[in-house]
Amino acid sequence: MTKQKVQIDNLIATILKAIDEIKGVDTQLLDLREIENTVCDYFIICTGTSNTHVNAISGAIQKKVSKALKDKPWHIEGEENSEWVLMDYINVVVHIFQKETRSYYDIESLWGDAKTTSFA
Repeated sequence: MTKQKVQIDNLIATILKAIDEIKGVDTQLLDLREIENTVCDYFIICTGTSNTHVNAISGAIQKKVSKALKDKPWHIEGEENSEWVLMDYINVVVHIFQKETRSYYDIESLWGDAKTTSFA
């Protein structure tokens, strides 16, 4: 296993743990590596129940990844209204949605060819 693969696996595990600790809902990991012309290797998608919850999940991810892996997102979008926060860690992109926004954009269907793992 390459060093980069280990780093990506550690990043995914750390993000999933942060989401779980803040009680993120309906978390999914989409493996995009087998799909041509993707912007990253993985999407992590979860739902927050309110603006405050979405922000709490985003903050928890940043704090946990920074502390455990000394890494920070390359780019973050959507923190102003917290309907959909996107956190770009280059190989892993995290999408934190409110329920209605997640249903509307339905990213899982757009990337239907991805191998999907669901977390309770």
